Amino acid sequence: QVQLVESGGGLVQAGGSLRLSCAASGRTFSSYAVGWFRQAPGKEREFVAAISIRWSADNTYYLDSVKGRFTISRNNEKNTVYLQMNSLKPEDTAVYYCAAGTTAWVSTSSEYDYWGQGTQVTVSS
Repeated sequence: QVQLVESGGGLVQAGGSLRLSCAASGRTFSSYAVGWFRQAPGKEREFVAAISIRWSADNTYYLDSVKGRFTISRNNEKNTVYLQMNSLKPEDTAVYYCAAGTTAWVSTSSEYDYWGQGTQVTVSS
């Protein structure tokens, strides 16, 4: 079993930055794919970013609208994955969830086995 805890959300003005953290316990997840998803009120959960291991190297994937603004990374010693979010926009407002799994379909939420409780990100205009 893997337990995931997100942190780092909050209220920020448009153009600002936040760094979300996803800390894992229960099992090291250096070999897992870890994804970030978000869900805004009245909308479906959507993929934001993911990091996975392939050929002993990290591969990263992003939603088109966050490319160049968001960066996903991991610190295996701390068993933590980060989502650095810069140049935030009001449309980035959502609850952000991290998820972990042994999947190659990193943008598909149903492919993940473990989920955190979510952290709220609110971007004011």
